[in-house]
Amino acid sequence: MFSNFVALARDFFWGIPTIVLILGLGLGITVLCRCPQLRLFPRALVRFLSAFSGKGGASERGSYRALCTALASTVGTGNIAGVAGAIALGGPGAVFWMWISALFGMATKFAESTLAVRYPGRDSAGNPIGGPMYMICQGLPKPCRFLGTLYCFFGLFAAFGVGNATQVNAVFRAMEETAAGYGYGFSPAFFRASGLLLAVCVALLVSGGARRIGQAAEVLVPVAAMAYLLICAAAIWLRRAELGNAFFRIFSGAFRPEAVTGGSVAGMMTTLRTGVSRGVFTNEAGMGTAAMAHGSASVTHPVEQGLMGIMEVFLDTLLICTLTALVILTSGVSIPYGLDAGSPLTARALSASLGPWAAAFLSGCLCLFALATILGWGLYAGRCAEYLLGSMNWTAFSVCQGLCVLLGTVLNTGLIWSLSDLMNALMALPNLTAMILLLPELRRLTIDYAKNNSG
Repeated sequence: MFSNFVALARDFFWGIPTIVLILGLGLGITVLCRCPQLRLFPRALVRFLSAFSGKGGASERGSYRALCTALASTVGTGNIAGVAGAIALGGPGAVFWMWISALFGMATKFAESTLAVRYPGRDSAGNPIGGPMYMICQGLPKPCRFLGTLYCFFGLFAAFGVGNATQVNAVFRAMEETAAGYGYGFSPAFFRASGLLLAVCVALLVSGGARRIGQAAEVLVPVAAMAYLLICAAAIWLRRAELGNAFFRIFSGAFRPEAVTGGSVAGMMTTLRTGVSRGVFTNEAGMGTAAMAHGSASVTHPVEQGLMGIMEVFLDTLLICTLTALVILTSGVSIPYGLDAGSPLTARALSASLGPWAAAFLSGCLCLFALATILGWGLYAGRCAEYLLGSMNWTAFSVCQGLCVLLGTVLNTGLIWSLSDLMNALMALPNLTAMILLLPELRRLTIDYAKNNSG
């Protein structure tokens, strides 16, 4: 009974109106700020590459670390399982609408990151921190400040669910499926021992607070992402003769998906809704979570961190998700249309192109992604708790994180996923409200940055 209620509430809050609101905000930012996601993209790419290569200054390195922390929570199982599910549920055309949602999502993340720096908070040591709660507290009238409290309350619950227990459970289930494919099996004792080891690692990293989380993310995210990008590139290269057909299926399926999803009108709506919603869920644009990472950056102008918000969505959705889609569509494997296929479809596609070892390699990537996601969401939960309680004991908090990791190895996470999705939607609403009200300030900042960097 309770599970059904949670599922209904989740579907209601993550329905078409919320998705339209998120995309509408992205469109509004695009118009008011003169398409910053495209106009400022070259500058964002140069700044990112400078920091990535180690040639940037202290400001760029701090900005890059904040980006890695934000990517830790977004780049993960959704890029692997979410894309596969989108193709299976909405057909190849869902990838096109995922691209469209990413285009507007780049504008939304630009706004979230910029406003996080514009309205910073301070931790107990006086270091800058950010997030929608501080944006609401400082940028909106006093009667609206309760929205910041609501955001943190829902965020705390979401972090322990989708950001922790469900990630661990998904990884262990993927390991179990991979082992079964080789004729092996894992005993319950193996899962308990592995869960305990992971819990200790998470607790040690989280106990060091935001700085240690950022340092870990700066290593984990590039390593995991590069490993996954390389294996995807290799699979696509071996099947490069099928690339043309894959892109044809994506573009034709976006407007004529009836062969996969049924009637022409209803089928197109299914494809559009699936692609847009999976795109939003993957890059978290509009949820405000990344603002809690980007808000810690020390930059000379808020828009400079907004550039990293643009890069975040580009790397997460337009690069990694696209490669996942092309691996599946060029592999020749049968796609179980109508089912939320998840990571097993991606594993089969990689194995078809590269051999059985690719599924085991994918499980390793999933482990790294999941650990990064747990750390990223651990930071977000800590920031929410700090705002609600006024101070933060990272050591006690790390114990809670470790316990959730242990629970994630044994729990059936269906209900937890539903609750977490519901909390995510409830987080997004206060953030979206605040951003709409602060659009004039965002436009002023963007114009000011353009004037001072016209050369």
